[in-house]
Amino acid sequence: MGDFSLSVSDDQDAVREWVHGFARDVMRPVASEWDEREETPWPVIEEAAKIGLYSLDFLATASMDPTGLTLSLVSEELAWGDAGLAMSLLGTGLAVAGIWANGTPEQHGEWLPQCYGTPDDVHLGAFCVSEPDAGSDVSSLRTRARYDEATDEWVLSGTKTWITNGGIADVHVVVASVEPELGTRGQASFVVPKGTPGLKMGQKFSKHGLRASHTAEVILDDVRIPGHQLLGGKERLDERLARAKEGRSTSSQAAFATFEATRPSVGAQAVGIARAAYEFALDYAKERRQFGRAIIENQAIAFTLADMKTRIDAARLLVWRAAWMAATGATFESGEGSMSKLFASETAVWATGEAIQIMGGYGYVRENPVERWHRDSRIYTIFEGTSEIQRLVISRAISGVRIR
Repeated sequence: MGDFSLSVSDDQDAVREWVHGFARDVMRPVASEWDEREETPWPVIEEAAKIGLYSLDFLATASMDPTGLTLSLVSEELAWGDAGLAMSLLGTGLAVAGIWANGTPEQHGEWLPQCYGTPDDVHLGAFCVSEPDAGSDVSSLRTRARYDEATDEWVLSGTKTWITNGGIADVHVVVASVEPELGTRGQASFVVPKGTPGLKMGQKFSKHGLRASHTAEVILDDVRIPGHQLLGGKERLDERLARAKEGRSTSSQAAFATFEATRPSVGAQAVGIARAAYEFALDYAKERRQFGRAIIENQAIAFTLADMKTRIDAARLLVWRAAWMAATGATFESGEGSMSKLFASETAVWATGEAIQIMGGYGYVRENPVERWHRDSRIYTIFEGTSEIQRLVISRAISGVRIR
C-alpha cells in the first residue's frame, strides 16, 4: 500500500483544468439557450468530439485511472459548466458501461466505438432500463426477450421510459427479462442499433431540469436482433439461468452492474452543480450591499456559505472514496457507493436552494443561473436510484437485515 494522500496528480490536475476550460468557455455561454430550447445540443457535443473530450478513447483513459478519480474530476467540472449539457456529453457513457460490464471482448470491440462514432460523424448511446411500472423496482421489468431458435434471433417487446438519448441514439443497450420468474437474475442486456425494425421513439419528455438532455420513451415492437447481440452470449446466459433456477448464486448482471460502475460519477456531477451555486452565491454575497455593508458580513449569510462549503467538500470526499474503492476492487461493505450518491445529490438540492435564498428575488429569476442549477439538481435524488433506494442499500449493508 502506498502512502495516503488526498492530492490529485499533476496529470489529473491537467485533465481537470482542460475540462474546466471547456466548461467555462464553451458550455456556460450557451447553457441558458439550450435549457430554453430543450433540444439536443449538437454543436456542443460536436465541439467536444473535435477536441477529443467526447470520445471512447477519453472515457477509457479516464475510467482506467488506477486511483478511480479522473472520471469523477471530469464529471464534476462538466456539471459545474452546466448539468444539462453535461448529461448530453456523459449520457452515452451509460450505454458504454452496460456493454463493458456485460459484453464479451469481441462485443466490446464491435459496439463500444459505435457508441461515440467519430468527430465527423458523432454518435450517441442510450441505456434502457426504466419502464412505466418499473423504476426503482428493476426486478419488475415487463420488457421481454424471447429466443427464436429457428433463426438464431432474439425478439424484444416492451416500452422503456425516462431514457437519456432514447430513440435518437445510434446504439441502444436494452435490459429485458428472459425468465420473469427469476426477477433480476433472469434478465439480460441486448444491443439494438438505430434503424432496427420495430425500434422507435415514443413520447419525448419536457422536463423540470436537465432540459438540454434528450429524454424519451423507447418502444420495442417485436424487435428482432441477431443472437450475437445478446451481451455476454447465450452460453453464459444459459449457465447463469441454470444456476439461478437451482438456487445457486449468480454474478451481478444487467442493470445492477451498470449502476455500480456509474454511481460515483453521478455523485460527482451533483458536487459540480453544488459547487457552481456556492461560488456564485459567495461572489454575490461579497458584492451585494444592504444597510451600508456587504451582506456576507452578516452571520446568517456567512454561516450558510460556511455550511455550503463544508457539505460540498464532504460530498466530494465521499465520491472520491467510492471511486477509489471501485477502481481498487475494494468491497462496498457499508454501501459506500450509495453513500456518495445519496449525500452528494441531497447536498446539491440543498446548496442550490440556499444560493437562491442568499440572492433573494435575483436568485429566483432565469436571468441568473442559480434558478437553473436548482432545477437541474432535483433529478439527482431520483435517477440511478432514488435517495430512498440508496438508504435502503446502505441500511441493508450495515445491518445485514432484509429491510423493506
